[in-house]
Parts: sequence; C-alpha cells; structure tokens
Amino acid sequence: MKFLAKIGTYEACGIFSLGHLLIAFFTFLAVIMALFISIKKKVNVKKAIRIATITMLIWEVIMIIFKINRNGYLSVNSYLPFYFCSIFLYAGILSSFGKGKVKRIGDVFLSTGTIIGSVIYIIYPSTSLPDYPLWHLVTLHGFMYHGVMLYIGILINLTGYIKLELKDIIYYAFLVGLICLISLIINYIFGSNLMFISEKFSVTPMQEIYDLTGRFYPLFIGLVQMFGPFYTIYGIIKLLDGGKKCVRQ
Repeated sequence: MKFLAKIGTYEACGIFSLGHLLIAFFTFLAVIMALFISIKKKVNVKKAIRIATITMLIWEVIMIIFKINRNGYLSVNSYLPFYFCSIFLYAGILSSFGKGKVKRIGDVFLSTGTIIGSVIYIIYPSTSLPDYPLWHLVTLHGFMYHGVMLYIGILINLTGYIKLELKDIIYYAFLVGLICLISLIINYIFGSNLMFISEKFSVTPMQEIYDLTGRFYPLFIGLVQMFGPFYTIYGIIKLLDGGKKCVRQ
C-alpha cells in the first residue's frame, strides 16, 4: 500500500516539485483560513494550544509506532522526537499545563520557534519529500503538523496572548539548549543525528555549514537554534509595532 509503504519503495515526490508546491500552497491557505476564522470567532487561545498539543501528541505516538515498524527500533533518527520542530510538543505541554515560569517557557517558544521551524519545513521539507511520495502518511503528517505549528505561532502573536520581551530569550534558549544537550547524548550513544547537531544532513544547506565550521559544527548549529529564531521573530514584531505607530501618527 503506497500510503504506508517503506521508505524508498516508491518514487519520492521531491523538493520544489509540482506536488511540493501544491501541498505547500494548500497548507499556507489552510493556516490563513484557520487564523481568519479563529480571530473572527475570538477563539480561546489557551484552549486552542491545548487541543493542538494533545492532537499532535496522539499523532506523534502513531508516527513513532509506524516508523519503528517500518525502520526498526535502532533507527532512532527516524522516530525519536528530538528535532527543532519536535520542541513544539514539549512547549505545548508546558504552555497548556504549566504555571508561572514553566508556562512562560512554553509560551515563548510557541510564539517564536514554531513560526520559523514550520515555515522552513513547508518551504524545504527535507525529512519527507526527498524520500516519500506526496500521498504518503509521513508526507501528509509532516505538512499537517507544521501547518498546526504555524497556526499556533501566528495566533499567539495576532491575539496578543503574550507580550514577547527581550529577556524572554532566557526561557527560549533554556528549552532549546536542553533539547540540544539531550540530543547530543543520544547521538553519542546511538550514532544518530537528532537536532541535526552532530553531523551534516545531506539534503540541506547544512553541508556547507558543516564544512566551514568543522569540529565546531555542533556548537555553532546549537547556538543558531538557541538564539536565531527568537531574535528573528522578536525583530519582526518590533518592526511591525514600529510601523503601526508611524501609521497612527
């Protein structure tokens, strides 16, 4: 069955193919429509985060079982949720069920990291389309997951659910840094490449980065993930706020 086939069984869809452009377009369209409806109906943001988190957690368990069944339990790269976009799940749990600083850690990542991670994936889905057909469980789950990520990230910012502050980088960097550390330990034990932090990933521009940074690659890519997405979104928010003030004047 093509929808559940093992990796490499059928011809892959490929990045920047017609199939990729179509699914990317409809993913962005679905996110825009969901945001429009949510803003219009004044959806409860905390409830939306909780529903999205629980739903994606259930799907994550399904995907872990599927990938272990297809690739074996030693292929930790394929199923362990320790990649940048996987942090969405942990942040969602912290935001939905935590309090005080614990909740803030989750909220900060959801309002920043989710946007950068999801947009990069939708534009360059390096973990699905280079290996799987368009109509495959891994592909469709990947775009659904990252579409939900993007929706939650933008929804938090549009509704003002939290007011992002420069000092929030501490919360963001702590969470991402913790996942990086755990990933490095697992990578050392299993020879894996979780968080893409231990070695280059062949189908991404990180090949060139790896060659340039050499043995400092893990430190470099870890710091990029710990600081880059936060400051990017924070800067965009400040630019937009500044533009609004100019218009009002």
